[in-house]
Formats: sequence, C-alpha cells, structure tokens
Amino acid sequence: MTDFYVFLGALVGLAVGLWAWRRWHPDSFWYGVAFPARVALVYLTWSHVASGCGLTRTRQRWRYTLDALPVVGPAARNAATVVQYKRQLRRVGVEKAPRLGLPRPTRLGWRVRLRLSGGQAPADYEKAAERIAHAWRVHSVRVVDVTPGHVTLWATMRDPLTVVEVTPETEELLKVRPGKLENGQDWIIDFRVVPHWLNAGATQSGKSNLANAIIKALAPQPVALVGFDLKGGVEFTPYAPRLSALATTRTQCRALLDDLVAELEDRMEQCRSHGARNVWRLPEELRPVPIVVLIDEVAELFLMADKSEKDEVARTGTALLRVAQLGRAFAVHLVVCGQRIGSDLGPGVTALRAQLSGRVCHRVNDPETANMTLGDMDPAALDAARAIPAETPGVCIVAGQDGSWHRARSVYVSEEAAETAARDHAHLTPDWNDLTGSSLTTGPGCSAAA
Repeated sequence: MTDFYVFLGALVGLAVGLWAWRRWHPDSFWYGVAFPARVALVYLTWSHVASGCGLTRTRQRWRYTLDALPVVGPAARNAATVVQYKRQLRRVGVEKAPRLGLPRPTRLGWRVRLRLSGGQAPADYEKAAERIAHAWRVHSVRVVDVTPGHVTLWATMRDPLTVVEVTPETEELLKVRPGKLENGQDWIIDFRVVPHWLNAGATQSGKSNLANAIIKALAPQPVALVGFDLKGGVEFTPYAPRLSALATTRTQCRALLDDLVAELEDRMEQCRSHGARNVWRLPEELRPVPIVVLIDEVAELFLMADKSEKDEVARTGTALLRVAQLGRAFAVHLVVCGQRIGSDLGPGVTALRAQLSGRVCHRVNDPETANMTLGDMDPAALDAARAIPAETPGVCIVAGQDGSWHRARSVYVSEEAAETAARDHAHLTPDWNDLTGSSLTTGPGCSAAA
C-alpha cells in the first residue's frame, strides 16, 4: 500500500507540474510536451485518417494469404465438409496513404509536407482539409506551399484572431501594420510592394476600422493623405488636419483627380529628365512626397441618376483608372473602399479592379461583391469570405503581396484614436497647393480648402 500511495502521489505531482508548466510557460510546454505528443498522434493515425478522407490509393503488393480450401471426397459424402487452410503468396490490393514528412512546429500548430500519390492534386487535400482538422482535433487545416508533387498542410491549434493586439505604426515608409494574420504573424501592408488596395465590406464589418488603422499608421510618416468621401464628408472630415485635400462631392472628386493626373505627368517628366524609371531612383533631395489616396464608397463615383451624368461619370472613372495605372512608379497609391462593388456599376469598375492587386474582403451582403473582390483568385478564398460570421467585425480575407490568401483581423482603432493621431501630426501635412501647384478648393478643414 505504501508503494501504491507513493506511485499515486507521483502521478498527482506530475499532473500538477504539467498543469503549472502549461499555465505559466505555454510556449515551452507546447514545444517540449504537447507538440511531440501531437506528432505521435499524427503518425499513428495517419493511415486511418487518409483512408477516411479518401486520400489513399490502392497498390498491388505481394502478400501471404491464408485461404480456406474445402475438401470433398468419397469419405466425406456422409460427413461434414473438411476445411484445409493453406498459405499462398499472391498480389493483393493494399491501401497506401500518402507519404508524410516530418512535422515542423509553429507557435500555433505545425506544418507538415506530404508527397502526392499518383493522380492526386492539391484540390483533393483542400476538399479534405476540414475532415483532417476534425481528425487531428485542431482549429483548422489549410493547404499551403504547393510545389510539383508535394503539398504542405498547416494545422492551427486555436484561432489567433480572437484577440488582436498590435500597433498599426511601423518604422518604415509606406508600410503599415493593420492587424494579424491567421498564422499569428503581423499583417503588413507595404504600398511600395502592393501599391493599390481594394477594401470591400458591409456596414459594421470592419471596413472603416481598417481605414482608421491605415490613417493612424500613416499619420506620423512624411506622406500626403488625400480623402475622397462620398458620404458628404462624415467619414474623413474628422481627420482633416492630416489630409492635404478632401473631396466630398463628385464634382470635387473629378477636379481632385485631374490634379492627381497632372501631378503624375509632372513626376513622369521629372523621372524622364533624370533617366529614372520611377521616383525611387531619383536622388533623395529630388524625390517627391508620396501620396496615399483613400476613397470611401467608390460606387458613388460610378452611379448615374440619368443620362446627363454619363459624361461626368466617364471622365471621373477614366481619371481614376489613369491614377491606378500610373501611380505605382510615381508614388501615388490608392486605398479604395466600398460596400457594394459589382460589374453592374459599369466597365469602369471592372477595369479599376484589375489595377488593385491588393484585396481585402470583409463580410459582405451580396455574393457579387465577394466575386468582384476575390473571384479572380483562389476559389477557396471566396468560400472563406462567405463564411465570415457577423459577430466577428474586422475579420477579413486578405490577398496581397505574398501571392496567397489569408484570414486576417484588423486591430480595433477607435475614431478618437485616429482623430488624435491626425491632430498630433497635422504639422506633417503637405499643402496641396504647394504639392501640385493647384488652387483647388476641395473641402473644409484641409490645406487645399479656401
């Protein structure tokens, strides 16, 4: 009995020690205990999991079989049948699971590379990802890093987007950190890598919060911010101290776009005279100020009440498309936001969308907007966007600079925080008239206003 109590006490002490280790040092516990246990589970159950998910392939292998041979003769006519067992070497069909590589741990799970069996494609694993996640008892499984003949499965133990705590500001020019990706890494928007972004989302989906994060991150940087607010100015007017120009009507938007096109032409001439292909190859003392244009409710630029507005819409759409086409080389960047983005708004929207290589799709009210935002990319991204629940504002699907898509969530930035950043860094606001040589009146509270 003494030995039993000692053994029982040792088990209790071990359990308490493991609980304390997991509670106070979760990272080391994951790498030291939990991950090795998960690796053993994955390897021991992989053949059964692959078979249940339809990922195995039948291969012909030589195997000894035990056959039962009935013996019937004159001596057995009036007696029970005699059965004789005999082993035979023959080729039989055997289920073969794909070869599993060595799992590599991450902070939120692990990555494991698999070798595709003959006739398989990565789409087979994408279809089985949810079933694999349930079999491995993890939050999600995704297919990443597809190479010829191989795929990499990325398993996540928990959802890292439940709580997002990052600072949008970075130390690099034209680079912001609006939130977190589902792999636990920072979500980085680098306008020098992906110059233009499309931000789609319904009301209360987090679209405006992402714009707040971008403004807060860019406010301390030496850049010019320009606002197009087709809601009458209610969205961007509070940030007017940091905006070089603000347009609140379609007429003002058209005039402001004309100024941007003229500025692009001036920068084009400057680069040509110095033999530079873009403004970043100019000497630093001659390099113009980068311009980031934020457009809210882009659909208002393309809507027509009657045919009398057709010419104005056409001019506005053409100017915006020129800015998108020429802006990257000359440090003019677009962040286009909208609740409704569909092909029914006209060919101008479709042409503009093709120039916006960065895509952010929050929860949307109609499938057409999701199709316009993500439809020309991975179909799995489109399915993930449609599955965003309404109770998770800020969660979105991001397709950007690394060529793949991710679930992400922007950090919450209140309007008060963004307004404070705009006021604190108002001294960095370039004057629009000095920047472009224009005398345009674009809205109240901006340096380009009358």
